[in-house]
Amino acid sequence: MNYEALFEDEESVFNGSPKSKFLDVVFTANNDVVRYDLELLIQKMAAMELLLEKHLGHDDIEGAIKQFEFENGGDCDIKAKSLYIELTGSIVSKSE
Repeated sequence: MNYEALFEDEESVFNGSPKSKFLDVVFTANNDVVRYDLELLIQKMAAMELLLEKHLGHDDIEGAIKQFEFENGGDCDIKAKSLYIELTGSIVSKSE
């Protein structure tokens, strides 16, 4: 599925970018909920880094990530926006 249309005019659709909305929520939501979701995010990142390290067979994770971002910048931007929306939704749903 192509989600690009979702982000075509993000300023008018979201009244701000997914990143700015995420930051708004992080600074106004219940602190315990935000901490919990950020801890889950860090755990997921740790697992992904270990998986990448194991897959690549070396410790140059930063270089591999930078190269991947360079080669796949547009896809990375779309995924980042999607993750901002997902994490914002998670925090908001737990804060109700």
